[in-house]
Amino acid sequence: MVPDGWKKVELNEVAPVIDCKHRTPSYSETGIPIVSPGNITWGALQLDGCRTISETEYDLMMDHCDVEVGDLVFGRNQTVGVAARVGSAEKFALGQDTVLIKPKTIDSQFLQAVLQSQETKRQIYKLLGGSTFGRINLKDLRQMQIVFPYMEEQERIAEILSTWDRAIEATKKLIANSQAQKKALMQQLLTGKKRLPGFDGEWKSVSFDTLFERVKTKNVELNENVLTISAQLGLVSQTEYFNKSVAGKDLSGYTLLKRGDFAYNKSYSAGYPMGAIKPLELYDKGIVSSLYICFRICSDEAYHDFYRHYFEGGYFNKEIYGIAQEGARNHGLLNVSVTDFFITRIVAPQIEEQRAIADVINAAEQEVAKLEEFCRDLQSEKAALMQQLLTGKRRVKIEEAANA
Repeated sequence: MVPDGWKKVELNEVAPVIDCKHRTPSYSETGIPIVSPGNITWGALQLDGCRTISETEYDLMMDHCDVEVGDLVFGRNQTVGVAARVGSAEKFALGQDTVLIKPKTIDSQFLQAVLQSQETKRQIYKLLGGSTFGRINLKDLRQMQIVFPYMEEQERIAEILSTWDRAIEATKKLIANSQAQKKALMQQLLTGKKRLPGFDGEWKSVSFDTLFERVKTKNVELNENVLTISAQLGLVSQTEYFNKSVAGKDLSGYTLLKRGDFAYNKSYSAGYPMGAIKPLELYDKGIVSSLYICFRICSDEAYHDFYRHYFEGGYFNKEIYGIAQEGARNHGLLNVSVTDFFITRIVAPQIEEQRAIADVINAAEQEVAKLEEFCRDLQSEKAALMQQLLTGKRRVKIEEAANA
């Protein structure tokens, strides 16, 4: 149902959708960026890292349209449903599967919010046949239905939502600063470059198996909480992470972990060139593939959170590099033997210093977590407000906008 005073039209009526040139350009080492769906994010285009083309090639690629501040760039695959707003006069070209949306009789910021709305997402999802990895047809995109009020109300809605966007962006910057501060603390404290007051003793280097013992317990209790390693979440349930379990039917050969145990995944990935070591923190028990090397603290001279941060910071990578067989990477797995892993060397400050270091880093970690939670709350509140404003369930008055 269209609210009183609002219109419902096809997107192309108020904002013509201009397709890219369907040709492969001649790239150059430097020049004008050419965007792809992967460069499109909410807020602005990410032109850093784009491939580039010459001025001559740009003229050939963009002779059918002029890009203006306020135009929207939309991807027809990969980032379908995400619209980046052009915020500067910096030149760029439209690459394959990108389109330019040019608001003519609709406010640019309001339209970007509409494209981000739940109603538009539902339309896109339906057009993609229920797949989040499909490709939207150009005709379907142009005929997508949008509803909007008169221009002044559009501008007021955009103004209110921009206030939330600024708060979210400011919080993201605080998060980035706090993460950088935490990283610097880890670099200084976990390497001994900076010592906390009251500690000056030399750090020992001990054999790994002095502080840790291997966990070899098989899943005889047939626990079904199959875990996988996530860079952000650590050891997390496959059903929660993938919305399904990708494990086999027979789980008896899996290794059973208890809360606080560590697991080393020998697969290298972004940010983890020598694989990732994560502790089990979210559940009392869980099981992992036998390909993981699992271990737990077995000494009173080792403090869990100190080594949790030590492994996460990558300070054990040098030891893993020393035992990984050169050139032997099988299906993305580093060739690291269990025997060699447990006879590596690892630093061992006095237990009191380990606790003190962990407390400092934990405090920095909690500050990041608080900011991340606050950012999620802002995003959730903005989404709820969008649902009200962009459907006309809540009408905006000039006084509301002035006090927003």
